[in-house]
Amino acid sequence: MNEVQGPTPAGTSRPYRSLAEALRAHRIPEENHAFIAEIADAVGGITSFIDRGRYIEALRREGAALHIGRTYTNGFTEDEQVVIGGRVMPLLPSEGRAPYFYVNHPSVLPSAPSAVKRTASRAAGSRTAKPAAEPREPRVAKPIERDYGICDVCFMVRNANGSCGCD
Repeated sequence: MNEVQGPTPAGTSRPYRSLAEALRAHRIPEENHAFIAEIADAVGGITSFIDRGRYIEALRREGAALHIGRTYTNGFTEDEQVVIGGRVMPLLPSEGRAPYFYVNHPSVLPSAPSAVKRTASRAAGSRTAKPAAEPREPRVAKPIERDYGICDVCFMVRNANGSCGCD
């Protein structure tokens, strides 16, 4: 989990009016919106949300700012507990922000059926449904053509064991 620190690549940082606006602008999967909102409520004291390019920076009154990415939220200390829905979320040590820890969003967890939900919602929301793609036939590998040489006597191509028609 490496993240780029600092302002956006263009050198600008723009504040968002709300968490919902920031999540939509960063195209964070919808199945993570409620989870991230619960984290923001549990942490409390968030004063603003700022666009930092690859992540949203949530400034807190006390403690380090949270970095909200597409698949993680980073900026927790070792002694903090993130409790969502009565369950304590496991904190993992951050690679990009050494003393801090991060938590993965539900769409990253193996038990989350996010791929199925996204596909279904896109198909339902589109005006013209595309037909399902037909399964492709497995590709047959081409045989490797090798050159075993030509016989000096009969000028026939030698086979794999080195013999020809005149042997």
